[in-house]
Amino acid sequence: MDYLTQSEENYIKAIYYLQKDVEKPVGTNDLANRMETKASSVTDMVRRLSEKSLIIYEKYKGCELTELGREVALKTIRKHRLWETFLVEKLNFGWEEVHEIAEQLEHIQSVELTNRLDKFLNFPKFDPHGDPIPDRNGIIAQREETYKLIDLELDIPAVVIGVADNSASFLKYLDKHGIQLGVAVQVKDRFEFDNSTEILLNGKDLNLSAEASSKITVQVK
Repeated sequence: MDYLTQSEENYIKAIYYLQKDVEKPVGTNDLANRMETKASSVTDMVRRLSEKSLIIYEKYKGCELTELGREVALKTIRKHRLWETFLVEKLNFGWEEVHEIAEQLEHIQSVELTNRLDKFLNFPKFDPHGDPIPDRNGIIAQREETYKLIDLELDIPAVVIGVADNSASFLKYLDKHGIQLGVAVQVKDRFEFDNSTEILLNGKDLNLSAEASSKITVQVK
């Protein structure tokens, strides 16, 4: 396969995430919004990616990844999440600090470096935000049944296993309230007025907004 630019890899990754969310071809406007750019720029990139057999594009219908494009997306995501794990576990970065750094490191092309990094970290299945790390064959580990905290029934013991928002502001918010991966939680009440949630965390009651509790993934103990 021809060498891919960082921009091309970023578009491939964006299409992967959008396609995963909507389960249908990705529209140009949706892709432009995701990439925070103009629709005309997206059109030019879509043409380039199509010429490299990374996507299939139909005018007015949108684009979707080919098998080759999906392979590129998973390799990029694998590198990103391995680097996040390395930065947190070995260099003591906070989980709110690593996303932007990993965005740069994910474009390193060396397959050998990626595989050695994976081995050095003892082949982690999930990154510091609870997201699954594709293995060298693109296989993604599957968890048992999970829930958004906002959907968890009352008084069911659970543990936090992931977050759906990796922004520094949200992760700092969680840190302030002692919410991290592996912490035990129970929903004690839910308020109809604003759908906010009262949880029991480390022996203390804590109120979370609907937005916050919808971004926290838990697994029943």
